[in-house]
Amino acid sequence: MATAAFSATSPTQSRPAHRHRPLPSLTRLRAIRCSSVSKVPAVTAAATADPSPVFRSVAAFAPATVANLGPGFDFLGCAVGGGLGDTVTVSVDSAVAPGTLSIADVSGCAAAAKLSRNPLWNCAGIAGIAAMRMLGVRSVGLSLSLHKGLPLGSGLGSSAASAAAAALAVSELFGGRLSPDELVLAGLESEKKVSGYHADNVGPSILGGFVLIRSYDPFEIIRLEFPADRELYFVLVGPEFEAPTKKMREALPADIPMKDHVRNSSQAAALVAAVLQGNVRVLGSAMSADWIVEPRRAPLIPGMVSVKKAAIDSGAFGCTISGAGPTAVAVTDDEEKGKEIGSRMVEAFLRDGNLKASVTVAKLDRVGARVTGSSAVQKGFTHFCPSEQSSVDINKDLNLEHDAEMILKKTWRKEGILDESSRQGEAGKASLP
Repeated sequence: MATAAFSATSPTQSRPAHRHRPLPSLTRLRAIRCSSVSKVPAVTAAATADPSPVFRSVAAFAPATVANLGPGFDFLGCAVGGGLGDTVTVSVDSAVAPGTLSIADVSGCAAAAKLSRNPLWNCAGIAGIAAMRMLGVRSVGLSLSLHKGLPLGSGLGSSAASAAAAALAVSELFGGRLSPDELVLAGLESEKKVSGYHADNVGPSILGGFVLIRSYDPFEIIRLEFPADRELYFVLVGPEFEAPTKKMREALPADIPMKDHVRNSSQAAALVAAVLQGNVRVLGSAMSADWIVEPRRAPLIPGMVSVKKAAIDSGAFGCTISGAGPTAVAVTDDEEKGKEIGSRMVEAFLRDGNLKASVTVAKLDRVGARVTGSSAVQKGFTHFCPSEQSSVDINKDLNLEHDAEMILKKTWRKEGILDESSRQGEAGKASLP
């Protein structure tokens, strides 16, 4: 057990009321219960309840993401499949002080050993604490295990995947009480500390598919529905090179010429239209047309300019830097063509950047973060309530396993996750003993 733990309790803060906006008129565009909220997640109304855990432990997976998508710096992003992502398991732990969270284990990729087990300096820990604070968890302590499936500094939303999985796991441990936008806000607490206040990774990692961040203050995120009957493949080529997000953000220009602003704005609008229409050709073309960020970052990634040219010459509809890099992402509508494009991109990285690289061809992840396993609360488990100075047997007069399963399924159906994941065959289902 890690020695560092952090309390999720804090003086109660006021939270502005939700402002439910009408859904936009576009058919495949869905606003996600956005709220007028501060940048720091406040304690919700649920905080006064100090909820009892529904499960003893919950494991959640959150997928990799491609942020920016070229001209959409900090406001466009999408989730990608292929099994790329992080897994977080959160457990009720009597060895951890009530109201606190401790990191028990960090495993996975080779670089995972570099990650701190202090929850105040770990992406999963920060998001987990934020979720506990939102829920008002005070009477049980939690331990967290992180398995890194994504390399650090890859440009595939590694920190966001850890944060998204942690926030969802904590929420589901207590019955899925947090809404999607609250989960995003919990993840944003982590992103703010690690790489800046931007939701174009953590948003799609939680919600799945494509997302548009319309506003950060007040926070508003919109999910863009790519047609289910259209094929879209991402060719992700990751070189053996680390590009820290903070360093890559420092390369950005302080001032932007009006003509570049206009060009980028028009391309970002075209990209949104292409997503809603399922037009992969226009999507790729718009993704390739960033006149502001990519020109500053590409020279910092050895061989990137040649890699983009190789992708286009091989038939990709478009290519750009994924997030802050160094991963290059190209798009196509054919999987076999994607493999061919990826091979040419790998060759270009080696030839012109002297970097070895690996390629993954993945579909759009339409589900986002999901529960992959759980275990019911042990019979006879008591929940200590400090305010009442007594213990309550939460197994009394109810079938806990059945109740927990129903709560989880109700949450998934409410958010459209259960039905969609069944169609896609991507989401794991809770494993109830």
